[in-house]
Amino acid sequence: MNGAPMTDASNEKLVGALVNGVAVLRYLQKAKAGVRVTQVARDLGLNPSTCFNLLRTLVHEGLAGFDPISKTYVISIGVVSLARGALDRENHIRVLHPELQRIALKFDVAMNLWQAVDNNRVLLVDRAEPVSAVQISMRIGQRLPMFVGALGRCFAAQSPLPKSEIEHLFKQARLARPIEFENWYNNLQETRDRGFAVDEGNFSIGITTVAVTIENGINAPFLAVSAIGISAQIDAEKLKGLSQEMLPLSKMSTQ
Repeated sequence: MNGAPMTDASNEKLVGALVNGVAVLRYLQKAKAGVRVTQVARDLGLNPSTCFNLLRTLVHEGLAGFDPISKTYVISIGVVSLARGALDRENHIRVLHPELQRIALKFDVAMNLWQAVDNNRVLLVDRAEPVSAVQISMRIGQRLPMFVGALGRCFAAQSPLPKSEIEHLFKQARLARPIEFENWYNNLQETRDRGFAVDEGNFSIGITTVAVTIENGINAPFLAVSAIGISAQIDAEKLKGLSQEMLPLSKMSTQ
């Protein structure tokens, strides 16, 4: 990539400086540690002076951070504010958040809202936590393989993907207590029949999750709500009450 303006397949002119700036931001997002200007410029094929100016602009706008000692750049927490602002505008978060809070307090579990971002990943877009001292907390923006835990069973139960592709994606996920794919796949019909799924200790030892999915209006699940709690604190009666309380969420309109 260089500093010249770029065009897409339809020859529509794009702003080259902005394209390069976004490329630098994405590069910082993927970097595991701080990087120097020369490394960024080399890896992206940018003029070093242009790259330096782009990085300085990102620092000025609060989207990147600079360490004057090591002379390295990192992505900044400022990008979270941008992302959160975009997520807050999504209607499904506004609609579902009060229910997440209510169920979290009623059953003393953490409630998470996940959005499918492609065929094999989900993104945490909202959460509500109980008031208990011991909590299982996840951060907004965290990604997980799609077919893990209870939410994975729900997505798989309604997935249009062929069995072979589901198996391939399933085997990529790391489970604390592995389960044979055939057993897991054969149990998906139970998830379809009940409308919810339960995972007791497969994704994480000592943790129970309950999940339902929400369709996008064209019979394709794009959201999942999961409840997460310590298994020792969720007996059969509580599990039944929690799952039945969550079932109506799968029918809520987020349009």
